Amino acid sequence: MTFKPLHDRVLVRRVEGDEKTAGGLIIPDSAKEKPAEGIIVACGEGARKDSGELIAMAVKAGDKVLFGKWSGTEVTVNGEELLIMKESDILGIIEDDAAAKAA
Repeated sequence: MTFKPLHDRVLVRRVEGDEKTAGGLIIPDSAKEKPAEGIIVACGEGARKDSGELIAMAVKAGDKVLFGKWSGTEVTVNGEELLIMKESDILGIIEDDAAAKAA
């Protein structure tokens, strides 16, 4: 089954967080918070203005993003837990330092 979000929605795969603290303590599953960053799996075409003109999405598939702790709705696609959310729930795109320096 394939899933394509509509309008200004995106499908996000959470990125797993660290299992240890900076001091080396192992965090048990019961104490872990769900990570608030992920990878965009699929994007809709974008929102539309009242005139019908398309507003392009600022993110694309493959972007690593940061989103609000309670953002999105959990869905299961092909047995995988994913999030679907509006583009406006995304706080920003995370770039690695090497890519940022090259730009």
